[in-house]
Amino acid sequence: MSVVKGSMLALALPDAVLGGVLAWYSVIHIPDERVPEAFAEFCRVLAPGGLVLLAFQVGDEVVHVTEARGHPVALDYRWRRPEWVAELLGRAGLEVRAQLLREPDDDGDFPEQEQQAFLMARKPAPRG
Repeated sequence: MSVVKGSMLALALPDAVLGGVLAWYSVIHIPDERVPEAFAEFCRVLAPGGLVLLAFQVGDEVVHVTEARGHPVALDYRWRRPEWVAELLGRAGLEVRAQLLREPDDDGDFPEQEQQAFLMARKPAPRG
């Protein structure tokens, strides 16, 4: 197994070469208008039958953070609605196969205040 790191908007990979894409709490950093572009890129690099697994916070807000763990940062987090994400995955040519909503976990280093969503989608095999 190999792991490839790159921009979700322009993966430096040929078409249809990956068995899976993991976007774990990363699509929250993409502006709304560019999410379809990222999902189209996921679909492009996935082989038929390949899977996408996404995790993100549920909601409609944009949260700007200027400090994390004692360090200055400039990050925007965009909470997403699972139904909106599922619709955009479908428009990109990916079939949503599973959805899970989890209630907030208030333990640990990063207590949550919002639900967490997990979506899995598959690039369909050509029909023939």
